[in-house]
Amino acid sequence: MSEPAQPSPTDPHGKAFAINIDPTKYGALAEIGAGQEVARWFFRVGGASSGIAKTMSAYDMEVSDAIYGPGKRYVSRQRLEAMLDHEFPLLIDRLDKSRGESTTFFAFADTVTATSYSRKQDGDAWLGIRFQTKPRAEPSQIIIHARLLDPDNLPQQEAIGILGVNLIHAAMFHFDQPFRLLDRLIENINPGRAEVDMIEFSGPSFSGVDNRLMALHLVKRGLTSAAMFLANGTVVQPSDILYKKALLIERGSFRPVTNVTENMLKNAKAMFVKEARVAGDEIEMLMEMTLKNLADGKDIDHEDFLDRADLLGALGHNVLISNFGEFHKLAAYLFRYTKKMIGVVMGIPTLRELFDEKFYSSLEGGILESFGRLFKNDLKLYAYPWRDPATGELIAADNLQVAPHLRHLYAYLAENQFIAGINSFDEDCLPIYSWEVLAKIRKGDSAWEKQVPPRVAEIIKERQLFDYLPESIKI
Repeated sequence: MSEPAQPSPTDPHGKAFAINIDPTKYGALAEIGAGQEVARWFFRVGGASSGIAKTMSAYDMEVSDAIYGPGKRYVSRQRLEAMLDHEFPLLIDRLDKSRGESTTFFAFADTVTATSYSRKQDGDAWLGIRFQTKPRAEPSQIIIHARLLDPDNLPQQEAIGILGVNLIHAAMFHFDQPFRLLDRLIENINPGRAEVDMIEFSGPSFSGVDNRLMALHLVKRGLTSAAMFLANGTVVQPSDILYKKALLIERGSFRPVTNVTENMLKNAKAMFVKEARVAGDEIEMLMEMTLKNLADGKDIDHEDFLDRADLLGALGHNVLISNFGEFHKLAAYLFRYTKKMIGVVMGIPTLRELFDEKFYSSLEGGILESFGRLFKNDLKLYAYPWRDPATGELIAADNLQVAPHLRHLYAYLAENQFIAGINSFDEDCLPIYSWEVLAKIRKGDSAWEKQVPPRVAEIIKERQLFDYLPESIKI
């Protein structure tokens, strides 16, 4: 009689079992909301007494507050970190003396709200693990945020269970390969069931990890459509920044940031704050880089990406990385978090491209369907003028020519204030093109220095970004 097949190491059964039977790994699991779905895997595969020291679930708010301290939101990063702050030291305090020499301890926590009869939105989940990579080592930590997209409660519970097992197993066995760890997070969760839109690595085992790269990888690998980080490099869950705010967003490659970039945003903001629908609202400004902006037909260069992010951060800009080729997809994403007005800043070449029907061949309704989705909520385009280098003509929102059969559509959008021209602008910015600035940087032509913000010029020269060639050594 043959031996029964062993669970695949990529299967949640195999992952939970691998933790249970490893004598060097021992941990506690604390879960709030959607059942004890992660703990259930460790008990159902057998051997849990060898791998799990404790499981618990503090469903009642008063009980939760008594254990973890008071909180306004129970499904939040703050609550998750309070859980880890409580559970990991408690585990060490109780067990280090008896088995600390040979054991790497871990504490896993999640706090989840799933779809129910009274709540019909997508599920919302924060998960985290604090763990040692060697006995008695200082702990490291991984925190993630996930959206559960199944329409019903039970499949969402199943997804959170698998996601939690994936996180624990990946942290314990692949902590030295962060990109591989990230890839393994959604194994055995079919596409469309969940997305991970934020991940943060911290602690001594991840001292060399740049979380902005991890945010990029989330989008690149399809774990989410968009991820965010702040000007200081801190990765964030988008709703924490965008929720109920008026938003002003500019898309670009930012290679490098130029005076045009800043002048567009500055003058669009001056118009945006005067909108009656914005008056009194808190405004969040974002710079968006799409994967297409970053790749430019090639594989994404991580160093180049971080250079661009550093320059944007030096100017105080928060960054959104996305895989939204079409603007209507960007709009749908942003309106997931706010019902306030959204302004999208673009140059005339981009606005002209927006009226090119070849980009809407995948939509049954073509350009009309795209614009219907784009403008169905409170969104407005702010168009920065462009001077035609061939003719010298200034092209603005009020004299832009589109295809003859689309002129009435353009006129309708302009007359109804869906499109507005940025009439206040710096004439000196009009001849500036980022690709020309980049070429001058590489050739050692110092003229580029006056075409970018002073702080950007300083950083490029100090760090010799974008193949900067100092004038003193140019050939």
